[in-house]
Amino acid sequence: MICSLLISLTLISFPQGETPLQQGPEAPIQSYQQEVPGTQLTIDWIAIPVGETGYPKTVTIGSPNSEKDRNGDEGPVWTFEAQPFWMMKYEVTWDIYQEFLKEYRISMDRRLDPGNTADKEWVDAVSIPTPLWEQDARPIMDGLGTSGGFPVADITQHAAMQFSKWLSKKTGHFLRLPTEAEWEYASRCGQSTAYSFGDDSSQLLDHAWIFDNSDYEDPDAGFPGLGAGYRKVGTKKANRWGIHDLYGNVAEWTLDQYSAEAYTEHAGKTLNAATAVAWPKKIWPAVVRGGSWQDDADRCRSAARTASSSKWQKRDPQIPKSVWWCTDAFHVGFRLIRPAVVPEDPNRWWELQIPAVQRKLKTGYKELRVPLKASTSKKDSAEESSE
Repeated sequence: MICSLLISLTLISFPQGETPLQQGPEAPIQSYQQEVPGTQLTIDWIAIPVGETGYPKTVTIGSPNSEKDRNGDEGPVWTFEAQPFWMMKYEVTWDIYQEFLKEYRISMDRRLDPGNTADKEWVDAVSIPTPLWEQDARPIMDGLGTSGGFPVADITQHAAMQFSKWLSKKTGHFLRLPTEAEWEYASRCGQSTAYSFGDDSSQLLDHAWIFDNSDYEDPDAGFPGLGAGYRKVGTKKANRWGIHDLYGNVAEWTLDQYSAEAYTEHAGKTLNAATAVAWPKKIWPAVVRGGSWQDDADRCRSAARTASSSKWQKRDPQIPKSVWWCTDAFHVGFRLIRPAVVPEDPNRWWELQIPAVQRKLKTGYKELRVPLKASTSKKDSAEESSE
């Protein structure tokens, strides 16, 4: 038993002295690599130490009227007051997401009955994705790549949020989707230009997979009829903070509900992540950021906002449609952040408070919700091994 506990210590690279779902260290945060417990997979976390040199405490969100290719929903500009956080160096890959999907097969015996489960147990549990729709989605996904470093795509915002809850409980760290303001803060890298590297869109090809360079060498590979698609993460230049693929490859889910007038309500204000986030009240549209392999350069600007659409589930024949898979959004994935400060109610950041989603989780015969315990930290495990 002592040996197994000691082995578990090597699986989790926590900052010293951390305990499950508690605050980050008081000292300036640092980048680190973490192994996903129970696997040989690692996640690289890039520190964004807000307030340190090069990491401004506030940033202007949105674009000025003078910015080329600007859209009306990018203004009026407003001020975002950031707090320190870590961000995934790469977009979430299928390799890691497959570990989440495996839970569907191995957790059947722990399925919770919503009619006989206490509210707290239900809230603390994690919903597990149903299998990928086989008829259309899987053949396309197989052609694009689902192992070896390719980014997750085709999933819903709800799926990305549940993954963040699952991984939080696996690692003992509070992880979540970024708000769109946090995403823009990370993409700007302290710059006010259209891209973190400046305003010259021709340089984007060095940093991103977009429509102009996403063709595969084999025209019969990739998305059917296009011969193009997403690429392995991290194969283009990182931004000046060391983060890859914020522009292009797959666009990325944020926590926010999309509204073309959202910034009008923020005009003249200084807001933080908690006060600026637009909590979703319906499934569509939500905010997607960064542009993708099938977008032109203008859709990849730091300020560019994309609204998700119910058309992303056009080929899903189910009634109601899946809360997990988009079936027509092979250009949308996600990455997570780890805030240095853990909120009082983590579940608010993990669960969509949308009646249609919650109803499906409680009544859908394929839906699986199971209790998962948070992993222990080095400190806790060491104490156990010494007993």
